[in-house]
Amino acid sequence: MKTIIRTDRAPAPVGPYSQAVDAGGFVFCSGQIAIDPRTNVVHNGPIEEQAKIVMENIKAVLNEAGLSFGNIVKTTIYLINMNDFAAVNEVYAKYFTEQPPARSTVAVSGLPKGVHVEIEVLAKR
Repeated sequence: MKTIIRTDRAPAPVGPYSQAVDAGGFVFCSGQIAIDPRTNVVHNGPIEEQAKIVMENIKAVLNEAGLSFGNIVKTTIYLINMNDFAAVNEVYAKYFTEQPPARSTVAVSGLPKGVHVEIEVLAKR
């Protein structure tokens, strides 16, 4: 059994996928990019601002599932430019002040809508 998680407080999917899927005690969250869910406008500004929007979008999906950042057990960060690693890390760290999850960071050649960062998370109930 699986349950689809959907909220208007995070951007609608830009393809045929769900914002998150709850299955087997885990919530699998699709990657979030810097789209303002209120306006559906893509933010291509400074990487710090993009990262904050991404983290707030993740927060909205988790909240809809009845979870928080404390439930996250694994994250994957996708970056267009590894030179942005420190700046994204600084924003990311503000959301994980205690017991941060396991994490991977991967350099990629492109991301949807021309953004520079995408983050996906896996949370445990």
